[in-house]
Amino acid sequence: MRGLTGGPRRVVRAVILAVAGIAAVGMSATACGAGGTGARDEGPAHASAVAGAAPASPAPSPAAGYHRVDAVSLLKRDPAVSSAVKHELKPCGSGDDYPVDVSYGDLTDSDRSDVVVNVLTCADAVGIGAYVYRESGGSYRNVFKTEESPVYAEIDQGALTVTKQVYSRGDPISSPSGEDVVPYTWKAGRFVAGKPVHTDYSGAVGHEPSPVPGD
Repeated sequence: MRGLTGGPRRVVRAVILAVAGIAAVGMSATACGAGGTGARDEGPAHASAVAGAAPASPAPSPAAGYHRVDAVSLLKRDPAVSSAVKHELKPCGSGDDYPVDVSYGDLTDSDRSDVVVNVLTCADAVGIGAYVYRESGGSYRNVFKTEESPVYAEIDQGALTVTKQVYSRGDPISSPSGEDVVPYTWKAGRFVAGKPVHTDYSGAVGHEPSPVPGD
């Protein structure tokens, strides 16, 4: 949804979300015209709708250990979360949508999925804090945190990856010069950092004006 500002990874994600949004609008209009409740209820056409086609295989069910949590409450109760981050932990605008991204996955071999939480700024979607919570004894415990903004944590093939964008003097917030990506693995009850990967962004991409159609 949101995360670090700028950079190829975030740009690609934004393009994917934009295309998905356009497709969802078209599907919603079709479903409403047919008297349905929208694209979420109707879904895409199944293979079984085509004459003679075999029924589609059912979608895989979520992981058995998946359990949705109230990430905002976790952060507010957590003494490891700084007061500066908690100050930013409020709804964006007049709604109830908090600037928080939440991911679930197996990072620590717990019985339930671990929870990765990123806190962002409302204005620029810049990551100001990233945390991992592990279920133990019926409650969730903070086992990782970083508040070195701009930062964003993700689950990548069973490993925790933390991306920190790098700014040179004069870089605007939307155009960092590069990024450092650090992988973390769970060993002996804690996360251990691996070798970081540094990427320098190209300064030649995205600065030329788009051609006018028909020129």
